[in-house]
Amino acid sequence: MSNHRRDFIGLFAQHKVAANLLMIIMIMAGLLSLTKLNTQFFPTFALDVVTVRIEWRSASAEDVEDSISSRVEQELRTVDFVDKMTSTSSYGMSVVVLEFVEGTDMGKALDQVKAQVEQLRNLPTDAEIPKVNLVTRYERVATLLITTEGKLDELRHLAHQIEHELLDRGISRISISGLPEEEIAIQLSTKQLESVGLSLGDVSQRIAEMSQDLPAGEIGNDETAKQLRSLEQRRDAHSFSELTLKTDYNGRLLLLDDVAHIERRPISKQVNVFYQGKPAVEIALERTENADSLVSAEILEQWLDDNLSQLPKGVSVKVYDASWELIKERMDLLINNGLGGLVLVILILF
Repeated sequence: MSNHRRDFIGLFAQHKVAANLLMIIMIMAGLLSLTKLNTQFFPTFALDVVTVRIEWRSASAEDVEDSISSRVEQELRTVDFVDKMTSTSSYGMSVVVLEFVEGTDMGKALDQVKAQVEQLRNLPTDAEIPKVNLVTRYERVATLLITTEGKLDELRHLAHQIEHELLDRGISRISISGLPEEEIAIQLSTKQLESVGLSLGDVSQRIAEMSQDLPAGEIGNDETAKQLRSLEQRRDAHSFSELTLKTDYNGRLLLLDDVAHIERRPISKQVNVFYQGKPAVEIALERTENADSLVSAEILEQWLDDNLSQLPKGVSVKVYDASWELIKERMDLLINNGLGGLVLVILILF
């Protein structure tokens, strides 16, 4: 009388075909699961980080440290669950980074940081409004390098057009480098101002008063109430040139353009990109944690097929740093190995 094991191993020892069938089922299940996975280059991990950025143009790093960074750090010391806080002071910019304890509710943490920052009252008057952001992890899909035979300004409209089109098609985020931000520069002559009875402070105050968007109350009651807003913010050099400073003795309006040279120009000390000696703009395509790298790549390839032939004369687009190609190569390798194993098992069975 022979003894047969009744456990799991004994079952497969008595039915040798069952083990091979189980292997086939596991391989097929693995191949099916592979098509359902979110394809990405690195694994998903949480970032419990909040940043506070404050711009103070033309200020030295030492002034930024003394007047902004140190004060922001002092104000944020009472924020709950902060594991580490660091600050970086550079020319015209302060960045404070708060790293929170793992598992912290980042929604509440972000609200608390914003509330603390709003209580700051001793920052320089000409510093920009603080920007508080929760750091979100993005993964680069590919990068477009746009070059031109002409001037860099010719790429400004095209770069933003490409940005909007790719976002509308489903790309999570677009980052543009090499396209300098611009500012409105107003250059005044002290002698010319004195000749019309104005000072630099008078002109500065007048510009501040007449170039801003402010709430203007509401009209109506209950469901018919409408919010009113004064939209006087100047957006270009022409709008500033028509700003009225005063009325002279003859009743003629004195405009800012009469006493100032106004121009729109790139902000100094910005990153410039060149490719083979030509001015260029770099457009990085990025995805969020939940977006699929290969789907984003398909969107890019479809856009290239639709638009490469329609680019302006002298403009070219080059794709590089396409990390999705590495992902596809790895997936093809896994699939080929899986199919090879499945074929081997079938040959053994039959």
